[in-house]
Amino acid sequence: MTPIQTLVSALKLEPVEVNLFLGRTPPDEVNRDRIFGGQVIAQALMAAYRTVEGRVCHSLQSYFIRPGDPRAPVLYEVERSRDGKSFTTRRVIAIQHGEQIFNLAASFQVTEQGFEHQSPLPAAPAPETVPNDQERMAAFAHLLPPRMSEHVARDRAIDVRRADPISILKPEKKAPHQQVWFRATEPVGDDLALNQCMLAYATDMSLLDTCARPHGVSWYSGLQMASLDHIVWFHRPSRAEQWHLFDQDSPSASGARGFNRGEVYLQDGTLVASVAQEGLIRPKR
Repeated sequence: MTPIQTLVSALKLEPVEVNLFLGRTPPDEVNRDRIFGGQVIAQALMAAYRTVEGRVCHSLQSYFIRPGDPRAPVLYEVERSRDGKSFTTRRVIAIQHGEQIFNLAASFQVTEQGFEHQSPLPAAPAPETVPNDQERMAAFAHLLPPRMSEHVARDRAIDVRRADPISILKPEKKAPHQQVWFRATEPVGDDLALNQCMLAYATDMSLLDTCARPHGVSWYSGLQMASLDHIVWFHRPSRAEQWHLFDQDSPSASGARGFNRGEVYLQDGTLVASVAQEGLIRPKR
């Protein structure tokens, strides 16, 4: 299977019992130290969607509690908190080895018409003019440990292109702002739930790096970094294979935590989502 097919397969959760679903890490990710946070967000959102009919997720809020074990399946337990006339609420708990590793609350709404306004698309280089992560890191991949070199060089389900990247080997101080283009490497179809899950997955791929930029550090330079929470507001639909501009900034870092936020636009200027995240950022002990 192609990388995108493998990821889509991982989002097709196995039903275990009413409100219980089993998710697994894709085979090419099982050698990681921990499960990628975006995977757990996307699988938990999909689990919630499996208990909802005729409504669209407009927001999710989540907390990372423990590192996930990529070699073990994840049990997703969905709590049907409320089914109202316009809104539906779900709570999802992710469990491994008998302990919670993650929880998510998601709100769904019937489709309605209302007032419309949005922030304008910020100026950014076209995605075709920016190298993707594999191309950018190929120049120094031979300097990384073999396991890491193999990981950064392999084909990905999401094409990520950073407009103003910082070298992970020799990071320099830059403003706490970055722009990242991303898209799925293949179409995943018209299913709105799947496209939202793919978007949620991708928003965890670069956001935490933003708070490290003004300090001249990277995850490879002796820095401990981990997502603590992740919030997504879905404003308008998009398709995973479309180019998305993720315009990010970090207003604050304190107490060994960095706060990051971002807006996700399509190339035509449509604002499709807003994101916020706080993460752990401190020297390794």
